[in-house]
Amino acid sequence: MGLREALQTRVLTADGAIGTLLYSYGLDYCHEEMNVTRPEIVEKIHSEYLAAGADVIQTNTYGANAIKLARYGYENRVQEFNTAAVKHAKAAVGTGEQFVLGTIGGVLGIRKSDVTLEEILAAIREQAESLLAGGVDGILLETYYDFEELAATVQMLRQLTDKVIVAQVSMHEPGILQNGMSLNEVLIELDALGADVVGMNCRLGPYHSIQAMETVGLPKHAFLSAYPNASLLDVEDGRVVYESEADYFARAAVELVGQGVRLIGGCCGTTPKHIEAVKKRLVGVAPLTKKEIKPVSIEFVRVPEPPVEEPLHSKAKRQRSVIVELDTPRHLEIDGFVKGAKELYEAGADVIMMADNSLASPRISNIAMSSILKLQHGVRALPHLTCRDRNLIGLQSHLMGLDALDLNDILVVTGDPTKVGDFPGATSVYDVSSMELISLIKKLNEGISFSGKSLRKQANFSVAAAFNPNVRVLDRAVSRLEKKIEHGADYFISQPVYTKEKIVEIYEATKHLETPIYIGIMPLTSFKSAEFLHHEVPGIKLSDDALARMEACGDDKGKATAEGVAIAQELLDTACEYFNGIYLITPFLRYDMTLQLMDYVKQFDRQKGAKANV
Repeated sequence: MGLREALQTRVLTADGAIGTLLYSYGLDYCHEEMNVTRPEIVEKIHSEYLAAGADVIQTNTYGANAIKLARYGYENRVQEFNTAAVKHAKAAVGTGEQFVLGTIGGVLGIRKSDVTLEEILAAIREQAESLLAGGVDGILLETYYDFEELAATVQMLRQLTDKVIVAQVSMHEPGILQNGMSLNEVLIELDALGADVVGMNCRLGPYHSIQAMETVGLPKHAFLSAYPNASLLDVEDGRVVYESEADYFARAAVELVGQGVRLIGGCCGTTPKHIEAVKKRLVGVAPLTKKEIKPVSIEFVRVPEPPVEEPLHSKAKRQRSVIVELDTPRHLEIDGFVKGAKELYEAGADVIMMADNSLASPRISNIAMSSILKLQHGVRALPHLTCRDRNLIGLQSHLMGLDALDLNDILVVTGDPTKVGDFPGATSVYDVSSMELISLIKKLNEGISFSGKSLRKQANFSVAAAFNPNVRVLDRAVSRLEKKIEHGADYFISQPVYTKEKIVEIYEATKHLETPIYIGIMPLTSFKSAEFLHHEVPGIKLSDDALARMEACGDDKGKATAEGVAIAQELLDTACEYFNGIYLITPFLRYDMTLQLMDYVKQFDRQKGAKANV
């Protein structure tokens, strides 16, 4: 009797975690390498699960594809590792009636990867061919967070083999994937794509796995599977542990069978003891053939009323728009900052922008100052958000706070590495890139959290992205802009530019883009600061002419200020001619210089309007 036929008549018990047991043996390097270097341990684990009563075991090949093995320099050993893994699993089964599934793990998680879907499919095909050549009874696709990846993999494998395909997704929240799709609709689609068994594994323990499966109907053609974790994970002395009694896990398995599951196994933290308990509990338990789906409580997603403030990217498409940056203080005295922000806003700035601990040095929280400016003084604020200081939990929490404060304008940046700042030993997080964060923010605008859960209302963020034109090959920088647009960027804010020629070059290189660009202009205050910007600050390069003019001012502060403003005004002549968006960067809280430049922009527009009327 084959695996398909067995599933038609009874509930099958699968094995539990392999990695958990290898980890317990102190093997925490490349688990797939153990198929070659420690075969006796791998075969022992299989034998223990079979002795516990498992009807189905999986190969030790979760990460045995070229993409994952490349982390260890083993990308050329795919066939070797997979062939050995199948050999050990089949040797453990021997002449028994148990089945062997060749395991393939998902590549993509909540973070998008630089690897393309085509590259993933090529790597999975190579692995699958080795597993199938070894004589597995089917393929187990597990721990897939990205539905597009799993769907494409099922389609590819269905063309490659007629053996059983088990397709399992992983969820951050019970019953919903990170893209917002419900588990039920995902499993329906996988069934339609040709998977023989569809279900879920990992991340969730028994309690939440049952909750998830309560929302799932019986597929038309496929059978249901569930491989829960032993429990939610904990950390003791730096080691990941799972607290779960085997009998509790077994009782949950009975409930999962009551939700229609035909293939029940375990994921992280489960051991042969868990599987033995499951097997005993399922004696005499018949598979479910009919099921009513538990009604899903649909959370109302409220579309917010149109904002009173026009989005900056909308305004910049039709007329002049000016963003002014003013750094928050490094100290606790804020009166001077608030005074400057108010004056700049009253002088005509569309928004006051605040960096997020620029140059990795701590300043007063820009979300706190944005709130003070907006709620106490009626000043529209645009805070930066870096990927450096917060993990995914902190990023979503921070963004939810911004939404609650009705701060809808935001600039997403990667953030300067901590080693350049006041605390070089501090940790840089970088859970996601700036592009990935933009995509996640756009999910919030759809009312969906990073994990796929409903937020009960939609956020309304207008998202800016950074643009560094001060590079040798501008076309590459423009290509990054195009990628950021694909991820959802609404407009761009450039690093400061110091030559008219560069401004024209930017225009010619980006005029095919409909997404507005704000050109950065920052007045110089002294020759020393000019040299610092030119030689030490990433993304800023001055012209030889600007450096020479500032050097000629010597130690005369008044002359240096006037010359810095004059250079900036000359740049504005060109910037205002080619771009609606102007981004004025206030140096060292010298907002008196920025006020002069704002007035100059107004004069430029008045003169241009007067000429147009002649």
